[in-house]
Amino acid sequence: MQSPLTPTERIVKIIRDKTLAIMKKGVSFLVTVALMALASSLASASDPSPLQDTCVAIAEPENAVFVNGKFCKNPNLTKAEDFFYSGLDKPGNISNPVGSAVTPVNVIQIPGLNTLGISAVRIDYAPYGQNPPHTHPRATEILTVLEGTLLVGFVTSNPENRLFTKVLNKGDVFVFPIGLIHFQFNIGHINAVAIAGLSSQNPGVITIANAVFGSDPAIDPDFLARAFQLEKNVVEYLQSRFWYANN
Repeated sequence: MQSPLTPTERIVKIIRDKTLAIMKKGVSFLVTVALMALASSLASASDPSPLQDTCVAIAEPENAVFVNGKFCKNPNLTKAEDFFYSGLDKPGNISNPVGSAVTPVNVIQIPGLNTLGISAVRIDYAPYGQNPPHTHPRATEILTVLEGTLLVGFVTSNPENRLFTKVLNKGDVFVFPIGLIHFQFNIGHINAVAIAGLSSQNPGVITIANAVFGSDPAIDPDFLARAFQLEKNVVEYLQSRFWYANN
């Protein structure tokens, strides 16, 4: 028994049948091509990927604050500086609770990245510093170690929650798939440095501990206690902590 057609498949079938009928009646080849092109566009249509956390629809465009991404500059006013950033050679401040610092180079730092779907970061690590478990909701990340030795890894989605880990040395490269929780840990006695590319002009970052225990306002501790199978006072202690953001 055949599965029912999706709405798009039904539209494509209708257009194809009408096209064949037109061809039989001897209507021009250009009309046929136009109808087939319409069918193709309907079959491949999809929503654009979001470029920020939220983009609430409004009825009055004059009340809009931004589009999905950034407004485009007049091409006649574009200059080389729009595609340039200086300073990625400078280390970030790693004197913090997690012992790492992320220096982003995204559409905020380089406006010319708008619509290009790419950005970069420099990550500095103190000895035994870490980039805590986090996720990028809009980007896959490819990381290259420039100095030091890192233990890196990511965890797949439910129900497997499979952990993939690897020790990286200078020149090694590792990929973190889009949306998956991942981390880096400097297991060496010296500072480490990495450069990463991300497949979004605004990849976003959600540090797991910060989001869960440092949300504003706080999530109900009774709920978190059951979710994490902890005593309520433990959850309240975690919520009282200052959760440092290294980016």
